[in-house]
Amino acid sequence: MAAKQQVKRFRDPLCPKPLLDRAAFDKALKANGITLSEHHFDNFYQRLHRSGYPPLDEFVAELRGEVVEKGVSNNADDGSVSVASNTTNFRTKNSVSSRPGRKAQLPKALLEFLSNNVSAEADSDEKFATITSKVQMHQTSADGTTTKLAVELQDGHVVESVLMRHEGRCTLCVSSQVGCAMGCTFCATGTMGIRGSLSSGEILEQLVHASKILSEESRDDMMTDEEGTDRKRQKKQKRMDLIRNIVFMGMGEPLNNYRNVLAACRAMIDRRLWNLAHNRVTVSTVGVASRMRDLTRDLPEVILALSLHAPNQPMREKIVPSAKGTPIESLIEALDSHMMALTKRKLLENPQEDDKTTDFNIEERQSASKKKRAMIEYVMLVGDTSTIEAAHQLGKLCEGRHLVVNLIPYNKTDVKDKLDCPTEEHMQEFRRIVSSYGSFCSIRRTMGADIAGACGQLVVEQEKKQVLDIEDGPFPKDNVKFGRIVATPRRKKSSGTDSSSSEESSGKQQPTDRLLHQLTVAT
Repeated sequence: MAAKQQVKRFRDPLCPKPLLDRAAFDKALKANGITLSEHHFDNFYQRLHRSGYPPLDEFVAELRGEVVEKGVSNNADDGSVSVASNTTNFRTKNSVSSRPGRKAQLPKALLEFLSNNVSAEADSDEKFATITSKVQMHQTSADGTTTKLAVELQDGHVVESVLMRHEGRCTLCVSSQVGCAMGCTFCATGTMGIRGSLSSGEILEQLVHASKILSEESRDDMMTDEEGTDRKRQKKQKRMDLIRNIVFMGMGEPLNNYRNVLAACRAMIDRRLWNLAHNRVTVSTVGVASRMRDLTRDLPEVILALSLHAPNQPMREKIVPSAKGTPIESLIEALDSHMMALTKRKLLENPQEDDKTTDFNIEERQSASKKKRAMIEYVMLVGDTSTIEAAHQLGKLCEGRHLVVNLIPYNKTDVKDKLDCPTEEHMQEFRRIVSSYGSFCSIRRTMGADIAGACGQLVVEQEKKQVLDIEDGPFPKDNVKFGRIVATPRRKKSSGTDSSSSEESSGKQQPTDRLLHQLTVAT
């Protein structure tokens, strides 16, 4: 019988620190008397990104202009627990120029610091590594559309990422915390409690791992294609090895880790790095009103989603304990303000609009909703929150605001309360009523329900077994790769409608998934 291990309830100090944590790296440089300009910082991280995040010793050698054989690390004791350099690098939108004089020059002091860092002791407080986490396991759904990643952090904690493939685009759901403090009664992650927050570097590392998986899948698809593949198919395959959308709908409450989530979002939309469109990054919150307003001030371009789940305050407090003390009306106002922030800024910059109030007309709201959507997520549970009366209350709450309401069929997880999902017919009627008040309302489609896809479901199941042998986890052994990134072979996609529009949901849906349903609208 396998020996049991105790579940950690806290996070250890990071050592080595993630090089992708720009604030931590800047602090370490300044402690050593090195001050970099924003221009040098941007150039450094641009080179790191376009090089595919190799081990630190290889990257330093590259910066110095030395020739390093890929896949052979010069220093195996650099403290890094990252994916080995012999894995496939992922494609970036713009490769590093090979023309003489085109590569940005970095200060010698920075290169010297990095060289010393490579040879520093593994337990040094100033030790950095390119990647500090690893993919513990991953599994792809039977239809090949969804891959769930269990990402092991350097202190042994595990967080989840979900990679979803649609026609010509990929979406990645990332985690921002280990566990969650919000305690939603229907959420598997809520049963874990809060154990700590991820650094901005650890959040971004999830993108690196997912990108490498997509790169290997794309390479395998190209190798197995018959000769004479038409250019249209080749172009489609090329697009599928890039992540186009990011959603913070994994483990944790993003706005309770505000500083690190904000830094990660800025890296995602940075044209020198991941180069995602602003409206392709979605931050989902249970409802931290003060931080919602902070996000509107600091980064109004990204999409904000509110996990509402009930049409009034008493109902919401029953299933979302953290809702106590935060009126539901204040959350709707904060969400509405975020959607209209750019429109308001534009009007205030126009001298002719000095006397205009914050009341927007229908045309202005329609224009704003086309550029940046504000979303309400509403999990469908059998009970008071899914009655016909509740549908009318939800419709009235959103009336006149041009919000997007997404109904999420509940995916059963091992939580204290025994909860169920309403029938398809009832959800369609609920959707129709909410839509009648002027909001766009849809029922999200199922993706990855066969791979423990709900938020926190995989980690919770794994911890309940509490075994040292990771191969005794919830994944079938013949469909999981352990300790290294190797893409699970995917079946050919069946023909069907694209998932981006799930308003006309089929009555033949598979068992639904709370987390993965949340993601379709952002793609």
